Amino acid sequence: MAVKDKRIPENVPGKFYVDDQCIDCDLCRDMAPNFFGRLDDKGCSFVKKQPSNAQEEDLCMEALESCPVDAIGNDGDK
Repeated sequence: MAVKDKRIPENVPGKFYVDDQCIDCDLCRDMAPNFFGRLDDKGCSFVKKQPSNAQEEDLCMEALESCPVDAIGNDGDK
């Protein structure tokens, strides 16, 4: 489970975030490339855009549920 206090600072504000457990597997970036990006200098993913509708939120939730190390969080805040 992702830890809100360990969010990567580059995440855009919003309910979805990536924390420091990310292993740079590329799964979230493959599943939802409009919402997840890569920080080359840190070798990890981050949320570059928050979803703005139900379909986009579903994509982000699929990425969250598929993350092998549970590094993607959804704190419910908008």
